[in-house]
Amino acid sequence: GDKLILRLSENVQGIQVVKGFAREEDEIARFREANRAVKDQKYGIFWRLSLYQPTMGFLTQINQLIVIGYGGALVIRGELPLGAGLFVFANLIHEFANQVGQIINIANSIQSSLTGAERVFAVLDAEIEIQSPPDAIRLPKVRGAVTFEHVGFAYTDGELTLEDISLDIAPGECIGIVGETGSGKTTLLNLIARLYDATSGRVLVDGIDVRQLDLNDLRRNIGIVFQESFLFSNTVAANIAFGQPGAELERVEDAAKLAAAHEFIADLPEGYDSLIGEHGSNLSGGQRQRLAIARALLLDPPILLLDDATAAVDPETEHEIQQAIATAQHGRTTILVSNRISALKRTDRLYVLHQGRIVESGSHAELMQLDGEYAKLSRIQLTQAGDEKSTFQN
Repeated sequence: GDKLILRLSENVQGIQVVKGFAREEDEIARFREANRAVKDQKYGIFWRLSLYQPTMGFLTQINQLIVIGYGGALVIRGELPLGAGLFVFANLIHEFANQVGQIINIANSIQSSLTGAERVFAVLDAEIEIQSPPDAIRLPKVRGAVTFEHVGFAYTDGELTLEDISLDIAPGECIGIVGETGSGKTTLLNLIARLYDATSGRVLVDGIDVRQLDLNDLRRNIGIVFQESFLFSNTVAANIAFGQPGAELERVEDAAKLAAAHEFIADLPEGYDSLIGEHGSNLSGGQRQRLAIARALLLDPPILLLDDATAAVDPETEHEIQQAIATAQHGRTTILVSNRISALKRTDRLYVLHQGRIVESGSHAELMQLDGEYAKLSRIQLTQAGDEKSTFQN
């Protein structure tokens, strides 16, 4: 039961990873298997209880009826005093009240279960909004061209998160997306992987609207590293191979080496067979992030999406992760969301988002010369780095 709850909990909490790596059907099958095992176990227990409890209850009630009936007969014949008869009658009323109370409790339990069942079935009956169209275009391997044509997006509240976004990314290009919190950077990546659909405009991969593509084909061509690197309670190898279960250990190790994760994995007690605690609690933030990068690279994806992959790590780990990303991006279309100038300088082109709109675009040098939002961010980071260095020296 605990394992089933853990699997369900992790699939809900790690839903972005499950969807991003096109593993919905596999995880549903694994959950059904675990659920069936729990059901079979519980069925055996309930079957034994269904025989034991009624039998014991029946024998108990029979004994009580015999005692009450015999006592009543003795009172009627005058062989027992009236007080004893009243005691027998009171006991009979008490037992009757207990049985009525149990029936009421059962009715209340059924009512509560029905209320909960209504909520469960409401979720089960909810329409799946993002799915492959009936006549989906199959595209097993993409070149990696990504285009946004006047794309707008709003969540359910109606306020636009992205507005009139147009950009064109050639296969193999490395693009940086920068902007303040809430400017729509992560949303832009989610639209490419079709975790959401654009409210207006079109997102295209290799010139085809992503809404026309087979959803599994699309996501299997995209490697995603989320800002929060969610890991499952499994071995290191199984986490890296999440997108391709059954991948050979050699391929898993190659992906780990590309992500600069092989050395720390080799130092773990069981190496690649080491178990990761719930949510990766026995690993550092940098280690979890490098495993997430390795998980994406194992797919050998033509398109690599990196959502602020160095946001919550120390400078030394950040440098290691940036080196891993620089190695991994060769030959892939890479879209990097970050506010770290040290990472953005490596890109071919940058787009600066402000309140859901592109306000600047160009290379690092061009944007510094423009002296706009990007240049201001760069100066702030240089000042902060100088202050930290001064504090350290003092």
